[in-house]
Amino acid sequence: MKIKNFVLRAINGSKSRIWMMTFGALLCLVVLGTFNKVLTYTSTDTYCMSCHVHPWAEQSWKLSPHHNNRTGVSVHCVECHLPPQGEGYLLAKAKHGAADVYGYLFKDSSKINWESKRLLENAKSFTYETSCIKCHSNLFPATLSVNGSNAHMAYISAKEATPDPTKEGPKPNCINCHLNVGHFDKNAKHEHDANFGVDAAASEVKFTNATRVEKFENFTEKIPGSTVAFDMVAIPEGTFNMGSPENEPLRKPDEGPVRKVKISKFWMGKVEVSWNEYLAFFMATASQGRTEGQVLQNKNVDAVTGPTPPWGAPDQGWGKGTRPAITMSWKAANTYCIWLSKVTGKKYRLPTEAEWEYACRGNTSTPYFFEGDPKKFTSKGLLRKIFGPDTTNINSHVVYMVNSSSKTKDPGQVKENPFGLKNMVGNIAEFCSDFYSPDAYKSGTGLIVDPKGPESGLEHVIRGGSFKSDAKDVRSAARDFTKTQAWLSTDPQMPKSVWWYSDCIDNGFRVVCEADSIK
Repeated sequence: MKIKNFVLRAINGSKSRIWMMTFGALLCLVVLGTFNKVLTYTSTDTYCMSCHVHPWAEQSWKLSPHHNNRTGVSVHCVECHLPPQGEGYLLAKAKHGAADVYGYLFKDSSKINWESKRLLENAKSFTYETSCIKCHSNLFPATLSVNGSNAHMAYISAKEATPDPTKEGPKPNCINCHLNVGHFDKNAKHEHDANFGVDAAASEVKFTNATRVEKFENFTEKIPGSTVAFDMVAIPEGTFNMGSPENEPLRKPDEGPVRKVKISKFWMGKVEVSWNEYLAFFMATASQGRTEGQVLQNKNVDAVTGPTPPWGAPDQGWGKGTRPAITMSWKAANTYCIWLSKVTGKKYRLPTEAEWEYACRGNTSTPYFFEGDPKKFTSKGLLRKIFGPDTTNINSHVVYMVNSSSKTKDPGQVKENPFGLKNMVGNIAEFCSDFYSPDAYKSGTGLIVDPKGPESGLEHVIRGGSFKSDAKDVRSAARDFTKTQAWLSTDPQMPKSVWWYSDCIDNGFRVVCEADSIK
């Protein structure tokens, strides 16, 4: 009897385990099936568009080569914005999905800076190069142009090269050149703009002579042969402490040590050189149809050779006019000054770094030429990202990352500094004549008169920060420098342009005029 009961219990126990195992297997199948359906549905374009409600996302995708093409093949959202399956697909999906759901539930989409999301440096964080290569495995198809072949060869060489810490800039990414293939932008061009600046020649010529200046005071310069005029501000001579003290918040090591500098009087452009001004130079000196490597001279402007036609749209489609001119190289900015000197009979040039900081400070010695604490203005740090930075005061003086909508602004939107200059910090970073050295301030003792920087170097100083900059980088003492190789990374020409940067959209310049050049 005992044996019989034992056998019956064993049989019943086995049946229970079988039922439990069967139920568990069925439950797993249901869970896996549901998971697969959820995974599939949440990877559809319809689902993606339900969260990405900004106005241009779906429309620009449908107009792009990834949807609107002769083959009829449509590339879907997840094929670009997630890595291939098996290469971190689920992890990336969870990460981006969580961020998207949080934004959808807790953020006001009308207040998100969508233009900023489209910038190259931001797009790289949610577009996967491995996905590009999965589809475009042949980088040298029969239909590829010579420029395309050159660009792809440069891309492969850069990817295979051993990292060099002395070279600035990351290795090129597919979207460096092909940023708009997934979302169409009518203003974006990846070709020579042979008609660039032509519209500037249509206006009636107004000025035949430059402005005559007889004393040291503000004046409005007229560019002969054009309708263009711009304001020059008289900057008096003076002495100031150049650089930032060690206790200045968020300073960098290359801003010191502080040194006492005396600056002679000079004139400086009230605002950065505008597109109106730069196009007057371009139309007078450039020769349409020229290519890099050709040496042509325009005899009408005393042999000043100007830029070749640009690659793409230098103004980024934002408009020209009184907006600051951007994307020209340091050489182009310097050549503009040479040309302006010839046509006006005055001595125009780029400012020295010391002149720039002296003019920016306007007899102030604080981090900014207006009141404010960099630690409160900065957007860096977890608390600032959650609660936002203090924009009191800085908003009315600077066009920077927080208020720029990721593009340049007309100079009329900010207040003047104590010397009467606008946009000395922010809007666009500005070239100086000095070669850059991180140790430049360590040379010389006592009072230094009109320093001109190192005698040689590879890159030049840029000052002032830009519309992309955090508040810490628009302080009066903040320094930066050109990064020529990185800024020409995606220029497909051989040789690369010496006139236009293909990968830098926030640099420009303003001019100074030497006081002793006026007779």
